[in-house]
Amino acid sequence: MTTVHTRITAVAAHLPETTMTTAELEDRLAARNPGLDLPRGVIHNGSGVRRRHLAAPDEKPSDLAAHAARRALAETGLQPHDLDLIVYAGVTIDLVEPATAHVVAAKLGAGCPVFDVRNACNGTLNAIQVADALIRTGRHRRVLVCCGELASAFMPWTLTGAEEFFAVAAAYTVSDAGAALLLEPGTEPGVLGHRFAAHSAGWQAATVDLTNLTSDPASAWPQLRPLTVDAVGLVHGMQRIDLTVFHKLLSDLGLTWDDFAAICVHQASLPGLWKFCEQAGIPPGKVVVTIARHGNLVAATLPAQLAHAVGTGRVRRGDLVAMVGLASGFSAGVVVVRW
Repeated sequence: MTTVHTRITAVAAHLPETTMTTAELEDRLAARNPGLDLPRGVIHNGSGVRRRHLAAPDEKPSDLAAHAARRALAETGLQPHDLDLIVYAGVTIDLVEPATAHVVAAKLGAGCPVFDVRNACNGTLNAIQVADALIRTGRHRRVLVCCGELASAFMPWTLTGAEEFFAVAAAYTVSDAGAALLLEPGTEPGVLGHRFAAHSAGWQAATVDLTNLTSDPASAWPQLRPLTVDAVGLVHGMQRIDLTVFHKLLSDLGLTWDDFAAICVHQASLPGLWKFCEQAGIPPGKVVVTIARHGNLVAATLPAQLAHAVGTGRVRRGDLVAMVGLASGFSAGVVVVRW
């Protein structure tokens, strides 16, 4: 009996052409909060973000995902009817019900089964985990994993004071983006392994909450509150996650970080990225850095980094790639792929 493996046959990202620099963002905040003395340079100094992408006013998360999905299909010459499963893995969604994967499928013209997988910024990695299991067991053959992040919706433009600014400062680092991966069966291993860990007791340290959950028909429901981060709680929560999951997987595969052509790491801030790499023993020169030019791409971060590494020739077929995820909740995960 032939062993079935899972391969990633295409990856694509959609980064909207419209961008906003951090200086422009600070100008907008100052104009909308004339009585507030907002500190200049704090956002860049704390996060390393120089600019972020903004979707068109009429675009929804499903549009961003569909843009990336069309590119991934074009890379392989496939059509939407060739897919037999779509998994949507974005943090932002079009609707509370139905699954945003339905909206993506309708916009692509696909007729296959669909569902959503959500786990903050690690949603894409978990969707790969699910797709890998379904392909290896013969339940599905061509799985599209996609996400659309309309994260600019997390940004508040009117503030009550400096205290609120620092509580929501992380919201000004995020970016709009779409990403897609196509997974198919293969005779040679492509997805070599994955491991995950969580410390769910720390979930309150980084949240996007809902407000106006009322029965009043005149009330908008649901409304997103800004991304709010408790920096101290975030650090403590991340420290409680068992990062040995990364090393256990590498050990099981007989690999070290030095064996990879590229290592894609989720990036919420540049200082945080380098601190994490130091703790995990990841060589800085292996990391695909995107946070400065593109902002925090949320669940699109890792596939966007992979698409960049492949598009620039940094990763070629046969190369090893690690995708390392960190997400609020808290969770951590790693997927090792032979491209």
